[in-house]
Amino acid sequence: MSEVLRKIDAYYTGKLQLHGTTPRGVDWNSAEAQTIRFEQITRICPSAGAYTVLDYGCGYGALAPFLLERNAQTCYVGYDVSADMIAAAQRLHSGPSVRFTSRASEISSVDVTVASGIFSVKMDVSDADWEAYIFETLDRMAAASASAFSFNMLTMYSDRDRMRGDLYYGDPHRLFDHCRTKYSRNVALLHDYGLYEFTMLVRFGA
Repeated sequence: MSEVLRKIDAYYTGKLQLHGTTPRGVDWNSAEAQTIRFEQITRICPSAGAYTVLDYGCGYGALAPFLLERNAQTCYVGYDVSADMIAAAQRLHSGPSVRFTSRASEISSVDVTVASGIFSVKMDVSDADWEAYIFETLDRMAAASASAFSFNMLTMYSDRDRMRGDLYYGDPHRLFDHCRTKYSRNVALLHDYGLYEFTMLVRFGA
């Protein structure tokens, strides 16, 4: 495990120990904001028909019931670097269409990959190292996905007086160009849903 992933593991495991399986346990301010983010990143998920989805950085698995309520044919796989998060997710969610793992080697090809919040908290990691982690992770998400992938990120257009040094604020233009150039011509940038962040939807094919 890289030093960046070790820090991520320690940070979120600590949040889980403090706040339990709640939005604050994965460092969100509220359930309402968590739901808004889920609604944006899952725009690439089919509303009907069977498909497989990988929740990359799944935390305690809150996205699983959100997706299954909207499409009962969803086959959900949750991956998180924190073994404690995965253990909590397994206690909360069970069933033949839900699986969790903390082993990257167990990630197999899926139709869609989504990631919510995994690029926000950089702690004391340098911007250069954090950006390397972001682009490496996007490569992994793209490689795992047959149809599409999505992710969100805090935006550099946040209010300056509220921006924190331990958080990473991405350039949506740069990320759009990266995804458009490297992964697909079919990219959507969402920056209009009331939070200080953006969501990128990348679809493969024509």
